[in-house]
Amino acid sequence: MDYPKGFLSFGTNIGIKDKTKDFGVIYSEKPCKAAAVFTKNNFPGAPVIVGKEHIRDGVLQAVVINSKNSNVATGEKGISNSRQICSEIAKSLGIAETSVLPSSTGVIGVPLPMQVILPACAQAKSNLKPGNLEEVAEAIMTTDTRRKISVRKIKSSNGEAVIFGMAKGAGMIEPNMATMLSYILTDAQIEGEVYPILKDCADLSFNCITIDSDTSTSDTVVLLSNGLAGSVNANEFKSALLEICTDLAKEVARDGEGATKLIEVRIKKSKDESQARKIGKSILNSPLIKTAIYGGDPNWGRLVMAVGKVFDEPIPFDSLEIYFGGLPVKGADTETLKKLSEYLKKNSEIFVDVVLNTGNKEMVFWGCDLTEGYVKENAYYTT
Repeated sequence: MDYPKGFLSFGTNIGIKDKTKDFGVIYSEKPCKAAAVFTKNNFPGAPVIVGKEHIRDGVLQAVVINSKNSNVATGEKGISNSRQICSEIAKSLGIAETSVLPSSTGVIGVPLPMQVILPACAQAKSNLKPGNLEEVAEAIMTTDTRRKISVRKIKSSNGEAVIFGMAKGAGMIEPNMATMLSYILTDAQIEGEVYPILKDCADLSFNCITIDSDTSTSDTVVLLSNGLAGSVNANEFKSALLEICTDLAKEVARDGEGATKLIEVRIKKSKDESQARKIGKSILNSPLIKTAIYGGDPNWGRLVMAVGKVFDEPIPFDSLEIYFGGLPVKGADTETLKKLSEYLKKNSEIFVDVVLNTGNKEMVFWGCDLTEGYVKENAYYTT
C-alpha cells in the first residue's frame, strides 16, 4: 500500500459501543491546505457545525473521528462536546484547536460517552504511527461490512505524489453534497483553490449514489494536502481525485445494507444535468425496481414508472429507450424476458441504460438492490 508522506494515524477501540474499532485520528506533520463538503440536511451533527467553523480558513492539521455515535440531535451540549474533543486532540498534538476537524458517525440522538473519548484524545500523540491509515478506515465503519480505500499515484516535482482516500457508509445514503464520511489525504502540492476541485469530484461521484434515499445528518468529505511531495499538474490531480471519489462512491453503493448487487444506471441523451439527476435517482430509489433486480425479475414496466413519476421532466414514451446489460427491455418478448432474467440473476453488477433522447447530456449513477437484509439491519438498529 502506498501512503502520502507526512501523515500519521491510528484507529482503535475505546469502548463506545462494542469491541470493534471506534476511534481514529489522522495527523499531518505539516499544516495542510484543506477543503470539505458537508451534508445539506437541516439537522446537521455537532461535528459538522464545528467542522465548518474550523475549515473556514482552508487550513487543517488533524482529523478526529468516532463511530457508533453520531453526536446528532444533541443540542448545545453536543456542540460543546465536539469542541472539547478538538481541544483535547489539539493539546495532545501541540497544534491549534481550530486546525482539528471532528467527525462522528453512528446512532442519532444519543450523547457522546465523553468519559471514554476524552482520555483517548489525551493519549492521541503516543498512538500515532506512519503508514497506518487502514486502521482509521476500519475505525470509521458502522454497518459497513468492509473497509473502503482507494489510492492513486501521480507525477510531482519531487518525483511522485500519493492520493489516499477512505470512506464509510452503508445505510442512510443519498448524499446531497458528498456522502457519509470520507477522508482524502495527499502529499501533492496543489496550486490555487482546492474546494472547487473537491466539489466537482464529489458532484460526479458521491452525489451520484443512493442506497435508501436518506440524506445523512453527518455527511462529510475532506481533502487534506500537505504538499510534501512537491507540485503536481492540476488536471492530473483532479483526474486522479475523481477516480478515487468514484471508486469510494461505488464501494459505498456496493456495500449497501443487505445488498447483493451493485446497480449502475447510465442516463444518456438527457436535456441537462438536472433532468439526468432527477430520473437517475428516481430509478435507483424505487423499492419496486430494487426488489425486482434482487429477485431477477425483468419487470421493465417499473423502469417506465420511475421515469414517468418525475412529473416536472416529462419524457416522450415513444422515444424512450431502456436496456438491461445491453438488452432492450421495452416490449420485450418471452425469449428476451428470459435472457433479461438470466442476466439479472447471474450478475452482481447490473448495468441499466436509459436513453431519454431529449438532449446530449450523459451521467452515471450508482445504487444497490433491496433485500431482506436491509430490513433486518434497520428494524433492530438500536435494539
